[in-house]
Amino acid sequence: MKSAFQLCRQLALTTLSLTLVAAMGCGESSPTATSPSTAADRHDHPSEGPHHGSLIELGSEEYHAELVHDDAAGTVTIYLLDSAAIAAVPVDSKQLQINLSHDGEAEQFELLATSDVGDPPGRASKFVSSDAELVEELDHEGVQAQLVVSIGGKQYRGAIEHDHDHEGHDH
Repeated sequence: MKSAFQLCRQLALTTLSLTLVAAMGCGESSPTATSPSTAADRHDHPSEGPHHGSLIELGSEEYHAELVHDDAAGTVTIYLLDSAAIAAVPVDSKQLQINLSHDGEAEQFELLATSDVGDPPGRASKFVSSDAELVEELDHEGVQAQLVVSIGGKQYRGAIEHDHDHEGHDH
């Protein structure tokens, strides 16, 4: 009679063998299989966006948004990006929203769609606000901010963790 250890070992080896056979298949890739590039996209994306802004995770890294806060220009810009935080994701939304909470006060700010280079007509991957209050409020210590955006008919929310080291900022 086999010991519990031997049975577990045999089960593990059988499972590993079946997994390898299934992964090798007939040379076709399975839509649910994780290729090395997919794994890298999900876990090895940059720590900042292509415009040198802070990244915001949307969904389970289905998408990202990049926040560019420019005190000198008096603007806050959000770029919608793919799961790897590299390529633009143009959407048909006309605006997106930032919800802010500071010192017990809650406010909502809208950023309007602005077509970026490469965006198809009627779609935008770039959203801009020149609201001086938003530009200032993002700098407050202890501010809590959340991005709300609709992509493909689904609403996404992402926590904005502002690093206070953005362009034009002089702390």
